[in-house]
Amino acid sequence: MSAERSLGGTAVAEKFAKIAVSDVTYWLDKPYAYRIPDEFSGKVEAGMRVAVPFSKGNRRSEGVVLAVTDECEWERPKPILEVLDSEPVMTPRQTALALWMRERFFCTVYEAVRAMLPAGLWFTKTGKRKVTDSESRFLRLAVPPEEALAAAAAKRSRAPHQAAVLELMSAVGEGMCSEIKLLTGAGAQTIKALIEKGLIEDFYCETFRRPEYREGAKSPLPQLNAAQSGVLDGLKPLLDGDEAACALILGVTGSGKTAVYIHLIRRALEQGKSAMLLVPEIALTPQLLQTMSSYFGEDIAVLHSGLTMAERYDEWKRIRQGLARLVLGTRSAVFAPCENLGIVIIDEEQDESYKSESAPRYHARDVALYRCAEEKALLLLGSATPSMESRYAAETGRYKLFCLTERYNRKALPSVSIVDMKQELRAGNPYGVSSFLRGELQRNIELGQQSILFINRRGASKIVTCGACGFSYTCPNCSVSLTWHSVGSRLVCHWCGYTRRVDACCPDCGGELKYIGEGTQKIESELGELFPNVPVLRMDTDTVTEAGSHEALLERFRREKIPIMIGTKMVTKGLNFANVTLVGVISADQSLYSGDFRAAERTFSLITQVIGRSGRSLLGGRAVIQTFTPENPVIKLAAKQDYNAFYRHELEIRRIQQCPPFTALTVLTVTGANEALVLRCCNEIKRALDAETSRTEGLRVLGPAPYPVVKVKNSYRYRITVAGARERLARPLCAQILQYFNNNKEFRGVSVYADLNPNE
Repeated sequence: MSAERSLGGTAVAEKFAKIAVSDVTYWLDKPYAYRIPDEFSGKVEAGMRVAVPFSKGNRRSEGVVLAVTDECEWERPKPILEVLDSEPVMTPRQTALALWMRERFFCTVYEAVRAMLPAGLWFTKTGKRKVTDSESRFLRLAVPPEEALAAAAAKRSRAPHQAAVLELMSAVGEGMCSEIKLLTGAGAQTIKALIEKGLIEDFYCETFRRPEYREGAKSPLPQLNAAQSGVLDGLKPLLDGDEAACALILGVTGSGKTAVYIHLIRRALEQGKSAMLLVPEIALTPQLLQTMSSYFGEDIAVLHSGLTMAERYDEWKRIRQGLARLVLGTRSAVFAPCENLGIVIIDEEQDESYKSESAPRYHARDVALYRCAEEKALLLLGSATPSMESRYAAETGRYKLFCLTERYNRKALPSVSIVDMKQELRAGNPYGVSSFLRGELQRNIELGQQSILFINRRGASKIVTCGACGFSYTCPNCSVSLTWHSVGSRLVCHWCGYTRRVDACCPDCGGELKYIGEGTQKIESELGELFPNVPVLRMDTDTVTEAGSHEALLERFRREKIPIMIGTKMVTKGLNFANVTLVGVISADQSLYSGDFRAAERTFSLITQVIGRSGRSLLGGRAVIQTFTPENPVIKLAAKQDYNAFYRHELEIRRIQQCPPFTALTVLTVTGANEALVLRCCNEIKRALDAETSRTEGLRVLGPAPYPVVKVKNSYRYRITVAGARERLARPLCAQILQYFNNNKEFRGVSVYADLNPNE
């Protein structure tokens, strides 16, 4: 319906807003119509946030305006209570993206909006913005420089600070008040006196709180070899064209993919376009930012969760205002409000950290594909070990494929040795470091070269158990064993954070407790015994908790040439240290037998990537893989760094299993504190899905099945998987399941959510 109201005797058409409200669940999420009151006439636009009454109790809730219209299907719509933004915070394209995310990732529109906007833009419970705009006081001359210098000469003897300020400002014209006071030693009274005399004037300007980083020395664009030039020539038409495109660079570690990225970014910026470069780990951003600043100066913004709330908000504003046209960052940077997007580059595109594990459960690659399709931009994926899905898309023609088969400096890939740890146990080696790897480390120490050791587990020991009765410590909140951390002498659950002290003896039988398995802390301790007085650097989530600690640790490793760095997954990719000539994989089997269909792919990628950290200079490199299953084909192919052979081997297994890339998996997860009720809900969902899929060709229902860790934070987790060649067939069916079972009072206390192609 449309309506009119009388304003001063003149009929005025009423306006209505379609609003996505924050306090709704997925199954109730839809555009709600609200009336725009007279006092807000002309002040409400699409993309603004507003406060509205919601539900029967008219609870005050936030909402984002999706559209302003003359029509309303409701007879008496509620009025908007307050307009929270002075201008839209969402562009029409961003609003369309949020609506698309709702349909694809089973999230609410407001969950998508929250993922897209910086946290500093949101409001506290008292209605204040979490981060306010920053302004700084500036000073400038109010008289010609000649007059200012004459006044300075007259004041030099009786007012030296005033003279110093005038002389400095005659040279620079204007500057930040705090810096001028610091350089001249002037105080507030000096500045006030000069303003009162009309010699200078002050004004306020918006300033940006930027993350600290080491700016690289200005450099010309990197030289490309013949192979890189060939890839660049093939990508230029895709970047310059008027249609969206997607390409994959399959390049061995050290082949110079970054140099190709730099040339493409320069080309996009010269065309007046913006660019994005995403990396999987926060630890990679400082090194990348320093490199990129040497080519692009201040025209860069960085977005990741390691920034302060104020820094992230200000970087978002710089992008939005067009002050930074190159965006560097991790997964969430894919939402950067870039205008005239030219290229999105996702480096190490196979990494699972590009997939969000909480609502909205999006994959950065999917969002980038959508944005590039809408904005006619180029999506470029790069990796030495692309995901099976991306490599298959290139093979079937959906993506363009470009290959770099040799390292940039024509150096050979590292030579790799496989060590059978069963033999080490038989030989009585008590350490997690094999005798062969110990010798290689000793050789590197003597040569003054550096080594990186990788083990994908933090802590000291995986479990603490009794050799007599078999008792082991488990988390009371989760179905996992507690991990022993020697630092702090605590047992820790890596899922919920529960901690406790270990007993002097077995609490069940009084027997002696055994510490089994290795983590980063234990290997660090063993290295201290094997190589006394040799510095060792540990890099895991226990050592990089503070903002900027990634950069500080890596800079220490580089600057002090620390002989050995041991770390978890964060040391496996993107790092480039010329003096690193040895890499050791402590336990290659750790991720290989997890029961996940992606286990082989994940293990191959991690091993290949970490081996690639070695020998990236003229010194050459070597690597050691320690394993209890040296004959496993994944281990052998990773040692050869033969991605193509692994891809063929794994693709055939996926074809037989009917797993991605041949099938899309939509997983319905059922959680709750009552395991019996969760299982009953799973069985009901299974029956409902079986009934529906029997009428839909191409869909299969798998499960219910428990997660590998079935209990987390006192909540049980089971899943039902809907598999089909096209996920859009399963999407409406899963949406109906979410709506029905989350509203079913029989299953109160049970939550159901959906995820497309999850990592786990």
